[in-house]
Amino acid sequence: MSTLAKISQTAGGLTATDVSDLVAEACPVESFRGKKILLIVPDATRSCPLGMVFKALHTHLGTAPAALDVMIALGTHPPMSEDAICARLEITPDERASRYTSVRFLNHEWDNPDALRSLGAIPSEEIRELSQGHFSMDVEVTINAQLFDYDEILIIGPVFPHEVVGFSGGNKYLFPGVGGPEILNFFHWLGAVVTNPMIIGHKWTPVRKIVDRAAAMVPLSKRCLCMVVEKNSLAGLFAGTPEGAWDEASELSRKLHITLKDHPFHTILSCAPAMYDELWVGGKCMYKLEPVLADGGELIIYAPHIHEVSVVHGKLIEEIGYHCRDYFLGQWDRFKNYPWGTIAHSTHVRGIGTYENGVEKCRAQVTLATGIPRETCERINLGYRDPATINPADYANREDEGVLLVPKAGEMLFQLKTPAPWATGRAGEEKV
Repeated sequence: MSTLAKISQTAGGLTATDVSDLVAEACPVESFRGKKILLIVPDATRSCPLGMVFKALHTHLGTAPAALDVMIALGTHPPMSEDAICARLEITPDERASRYTSVRFLNHEWDNPDALRSLGAIPSEEIRELSQGHFSMDVEVTINAQLFDYDEILIIGPVFPHEVVGFSGGNKYLFPGVGGPEILNFFHWLGAVVTNPMIIGHKWTPVRKIVDRAAAMVPLSKRCLCMVVEKNSLAGLFAGTPEGAWDEASELSRKLHITLKDHPFHTILSCAPAMYDELWVGGKCMYKLEPVLADGGELIIYAPHIHEVSVVHGKLIEEIGYHCRDYFLGQWDRFKNYPWGTIAHSTHVRGIGTYENGVEKCRAQVTLATGIPRETCERINLGYRDPATINPADYANREDEGVLLVPKAGEMLFQLKTPAPWATGRAGEEKV
């Protein structure tokens, strides 16, 4: 399947007509007639005009498919309510009850073994090769069993630089989107071991190769519509296989979603948008800015609306705290039985550091200016600021002083034109 693309030539982005035209070309009605189709889409923590694509597809296909349902690729995020899914698809409850009444809404259940199906294991020899020698172990691959109620999978989602896999999108909506905990925990920890600065913004990372390898084990027909968003508009839409559409979309994302800076910053105020409603996802405000945070500097995640570390994972995080990678590797027998995905999140938020002779030394300070209380911040090894004492305007227009304000953090990646020594190299750029 060749990749089809529409790229906006104007600041206003692609129009609804542009999207409808590409959808019609990429998804011929006759190829869907009588089939059961499952759309796999992101939850509310990803910016994209999902409604425009969903509506175009639904209108174009009409009554040809035997079913056209939607599954939210939650990974390990909390499930979405019916109203929240309507908002994600940009339809009203009245429209849901009239025009879209036949569309089933499904939430992925990553933590319910009865909801998963085993696809087998990726053998240790392949894991050793794909992980560039970091691991040698069999990795079990499970996926949501409801996928097998359908004839074809259609992935719809955006592509951005990503801390674990390099660039999001494509097969990442299968793993971890609708995958089981074993593969999820494994490759999140692999990404953490390689480290965020060596992964983020690079394409053919060890994690991407493992995600694609796991996706190849899914014995279903798959198509993908990858969106690339610039500000509030759709800069590009790519249709094809999950691998092909993602490949081209990530090239446009690389051009649009990476901001290069001349020097690092000793103070960064990273403002989390409302779609990040807990630190588990708000941590992206650190991931995307770590490459431009100076040694000994401070990154402040400013999010008065965040009151939870994590609804799903909060208890475990409070047990282990936020630490650098070497803190865990240096005491692996103590931590190896915790979920590796949770440990990976911890290291991504805390950033690069060392652990020698029982002493942890992190490269920089990470401070929360959120609704999370001071005592919790101290318990999980992060700094605390009262958000009421912070006026974001005080941080604006001070880049020459080493102060950076990012009003909407979490999706745009910031890198130095000349990377710091601790962030040099790439964790795999060659395609295999």
